[in-house]
Amino acid sequence: MASMKLGSKPDAFQLEGQTWIVMSELVSDVVIEVGEMSFHLHKFPLINRSGLLQKMINESNSDNSKDCVLQLHDIPGGSKAFELVAKFCYDVKTELNASNVVSLRCAAEHLHMTEDYVEGNLVVQTENFLKDVFCDWNDSIKVLQTCEDLLPFAEELHIVTRSIESLATKACADPTLFGWPMIGQYNAKSLEGSVLWNGISTSGKSRSPGADWWYKEVSFLKLPLYKRLILAMESKGMKPDNIAGSLMHYAKRYLPGLTRHSSYQDGGSRMASSASGPALSENDQRALLEEIVELLPVEKGATSTKFLLGLLRTAMILHASRSCREHLEKRVGIQLDEVALEDLLIPNMGYTMETLYDIECVHRILDQFISMQHAAIANSPEIVDDGQLMSSSAELTPITMVAKLVDGYLAEVASDVNLKFPKFQTIAAAIPDYARHSDDGIYRAIDIYLKSHPWLTDSDREHLCRLMNCQKLSLEACTHAAQNERLPLRVIVQVLFFEQLRLRTTIAGWFFVSDNMDNSHPPRILPKNGDGFMQTEITEENEQALSMDEVRVRISELEKECSTMKQEIEKLGKPKTGAWSLLYKKLGFGTKSQQDTDGKHLPMDC
Repeated sequence: MASMKLGSKPDAFQLEGQTWIVMSELVSDVVIEVGEMSFHLHKFPLINRSGLLQKMINESNSDNSKDCVLQLHDIPGGSKAFELVAKFCYDVKTELNASNVVSLRCAAEHLHMTEDYVEGNLVVQTENFLKDVFCDWNDSIKVLQTCEDLLPFAEELHIVTRSIESLATKACADPTLFGWPMIGQYNAKSLEGSVLWNGISTSGKSRSPGADWWYKEVSFLKLPLYKRLILAMESKGMKPDNIAGSLMHYAKRYLPGLTRHSSYQDGGSRMASSASGPALSENDQRALLEEIVELLPVEKGATSTKFLLGLLRTAMILHASRSCREHLEKRVGIQLDEVALEDLLIPNMGYTMETLYDIECVHRILDQFISMQHAAIANSPEIVDDGQLMSSSAELTPITMVAKLVDGYLAEVASDVNLKFPKFQTIAAAIPDYARHSDDGIYRAIDIYLKSHPWLTDSDREHLCRLMNCQKLSLEACTHAAQNERLPLRVIVQVLFFEQLRLRTTIAGWFFVSDNMDNSHPPRILPKNGDGFMQTEITEENEQALSMDEVRVRISELEKECSTMKQEIEKLGKPKTGAWSLLYKKLGFGTKSQQDTDGKHLPMDC
C-alpha cells in the first residue's frame, strides 16, 4: 500500500478519556468538539491552515466570549479525520495512506485548507497523493471502499469517479503490463528455499493471471458503487463473459440461496467462492437480485444457464418482481439446450403447491425456446420441410438436445400423482417429431406416468401413447412395450407389427448380401442406425468379403428374434374374425392358403 509522510515533529497529542490535549507550555485557548470527542488546541496553528476555522474563531472572538468552543460535528470522517487534520496543523509526523486519504481530503476541503493560506496545504498534499494511489489497483480499491462512508463529499470531489475510471481501465487492460499485485504472483519471501541445485529458481516466476483476477476484490464493494464499476467496465469493452463472471461471484457472496443450489464453477472461474458476505435482509436481497439481473450481459452464452436457473429459483423464494422472473425465464429459454436436467427441476414455490416441481415455469421456458426455433426456421429459406429437418438432425443440434432434456424431465415429474394429464401432454407434444432421433425417452416417461396414474381412462391412455412414434423405438424398448400391460392393446400390436416389419426388412437386406457375394467388391455390413435398421453399404475400399457361413449365422439369429416376436403376439390371444384376423395374416401367422386381398393396412400412428 502506498504511503506518504507528513510533518516532522514528534507526536505531542495525548488522549485522556474523550479528550485530546496538546502537550505544550502554552495553555490551549480553543476547544473543538467533533462528535463525542473534544480537542484542546491553540488558535494560531489552526487559523494559519484552515479558512473555515479562521472564520469561526474570528466570529467567536467578536462575541467577547471568554471560552472559545467550536463545534465541527459535520466534518467528513468525524473525529478520526479531524485528529489527523490537527496533527497536520501542528506539523506532527503522520502517515498518509489509501485508507485515510479520502477522509483527509474531504476534511481538508470542508475546512478550506487551500494554498490561499499556506503553501503546501493539506488539500494539495492529499490531492497529489491521490494521483499516486490511482496508479495501483489495490490502493484504488481501498480508496473506493472508503468513499462509501464519505458520500456525498467524495462524489463532489470526483474521487469516486476517478477511482472507478482507474479500476475499469486496469481491469480491461492486460494485467501483465502493470506492476500491481496479482493473484498467482509470488512475493520475495516465496523465493526463500526454492533455489534448485544449479541456481535456477522456478517458483519465483509469476504466473499469468486469469480473466477473473479482479472478481474477489470488487465483490467487497457495496451495490451502488459496484454497479457503477461494472457499467464503466462494460463501456470500456470488457468481455461479456467476464462481466457475467464477476456478477456471479458478487451474487454468490450476498445471496445465500444461490450457494445452496450450485457450486462456484459457472463461467469457468478458477477461483473458489468467497466466504459469505454480510447478512442482508430479505428486501435487500430481493433488490440486489433484481439489480444483478438487469446488469447481466444480453449476449447468448455469456451467462451460464446453471447460474440463470439459480437466480430464477432464488427470485421465486424472495418473491422478486414478475418482470424479473419473466426476464430470467426468457434468458433460460434462449439457451435451453445448455441446461442440465437437475437444474431444471425447480421446486414449486407457488401458493397452491399442487405439484412438487414448477411445471408451469418449465412450460414457459420451453415455449420460449420453441418459438425461437420456429423463428430461426422461418428465416432459413434452405429448410422447407420436415424431411430436410430430419436429415439436418443427424448430429446433435439444439432442438435434439432439448428433446432429450424434455423427455428426461417428463420422466422425473411423471411420478407426481398431482401432475394433470393435459399438462404432461402439452409439454411432451411441444417437441416436434423430427427432433427425436429415438422415442425411447418419451416412452419411458409415458410408462412412468401410466404407472403413477392408474385411474386414467382408456381414451386418455390412447391419447397419451400417441405422443410417441412406435417406429422410432429401439429393440429393447419394443421388447419392453410388448410385455407392458399398462399400454393399450392396440399400441402393443402396433409395436409388434413395426418390429416384425423391421426384422423382415433386415432379413431381406441379408439375402441381398448373400446374392451379391460373388461380386468383386462385396458389401460392408454396418451396425444398426438410430432407428434400429441394419445398413448395407457397398464400398470400393472394402476388400474383405464376408463368408457365407457368417451370413447364415446372422440370418439364424434374426430368425430366432422373429420367432420370439411371434410368441409375444400369440400371448395376446389369436382373434377369431374381423380386422384382427386380417392383421395376423399380414404378419404371416395365418394359414398360407388364405390370401390377403382387401389391401387394408394397420394404422401407423399410435
